[in-house]
Amino acid sequence: MVMNAFKDLYVDQLKDLYNAESQLVKALPKMIEAASNPNLRAALSDHWEQTKGHVNRLEQVFDRLGEKPTGKKCYAMQGLIEEGKEILKGHFTPETRDAGLIAAAQKVEHYEMAGYGTVRTYARQLGEREAAELLDATLKEEGAADHKLNQLALESINQEAAVAQPA
Repeated sequence: MVMNAFKDLYVDQLKDLYNAESQLVKALPKMIEAASNPNLRAALSDHWEQTKGHVNRLEQVFDRLGEKPTGKKCYAMQGLIEEGKEILKGHFTPETRDAGLIAAAQKVEHYEMAGYGTVRTYARQLGEREAAELLDATLKEEGAADHKLNQLALESINQEAAVAQPA
């Protein structure tokens, strides 16, 4: 299929994000379970709930466009999730695993922020004001989640990992 319209590119990018978010909804519970730090577990749990809302917002955007959200596999998210699984399989202390989980989660957040910034800009360019507002709300939540993870890493988790002794 040859895409020749800017709107087609916009829909293609939305489908990529929809698949990415859907993959993340399935992957986050394993990360939550693996986290030993209660603050990290809470942050990941909160973001899991937000991610379900991100899927819903994208469905609203697709509904407004008269499009179906399916038909595209986000290989980038698949790869980022696989990297996160490697952290879970590693022989790390719980503290070090938590630091690795933050690194994996921040990679995901940065990917999502890039994607949402792009589609929000496309929506604005196409005059899709309501879609742009929905996408901007998600972009802000992704940024806040990244900021929270960064705070946890800097305030305690990275230091705990640095001094943790293997069992």
